[in-house]
Amino acid sequence: MGTLVGKQKDIADLLNSLLAIDYDAIEAYEVAIDRIDDDGDKAQLAEFKGDHERHVCEMHPLVVELGEKPVEKADIKRVLTKGKVVLASLVGDRMVLLAMKTNERDTNLAYDRAVQRIDLPSHVREVLLRNRDDERRHLAYIQGRLVDYELGEVEEAGKTEPMVASTPVIETPPTSQSVPSTR
Repeated sequence: MGTLVGKQKDIADLLNSLLAIDYDAIEAYEVAIDRIDDDGDKAQLAEFKGDHERHVCEMHPLVVELGEKPVEKADIKRVLTKGKVVLASLVGDRMVLLAMKTNERDTNLAYDRAVQRIDLPSHVREVLLRNRDDERRHLAYIQGRLVDYELGEVEEAGKTEPMVASTPVIETPPTSQSVPSTR
């Protein structure tokens, strides 16, 4: 979905492409929030939807400043982003999160490409970096929740324990100081 974003020659076109992606994300989050059972996930997804709404509010004036008209709604891709979530909801919360993960991967890719541009004015770069950081946080949460499902820490019926996404534990090999001597 967001794979072409970041390749636009014009900065206003880039920002409008990001706006369309954020509008798509808002619609996908609305569908996910309506269809997910877990109250903790529902609250977290509502917060993420709010982040996308803020992205739209912050980027609109930047497009105007560049002399262009900002995009006002989602584009045709909304059918794909929203549709994945609707279909996924037929089989439970885990599948809704999997659909949202694919949407967030696209959004992350779009913002990653956008912030790599060297021709961005500093105030535009600031906004895009903040938005990209939000996208990374969204993806990390969703991936963590999916790990919870894989580990059996979440019941598919919808109620979870704990409500916070788990962080994968990386085990380090013992050091020579922690290995008992055989002498």
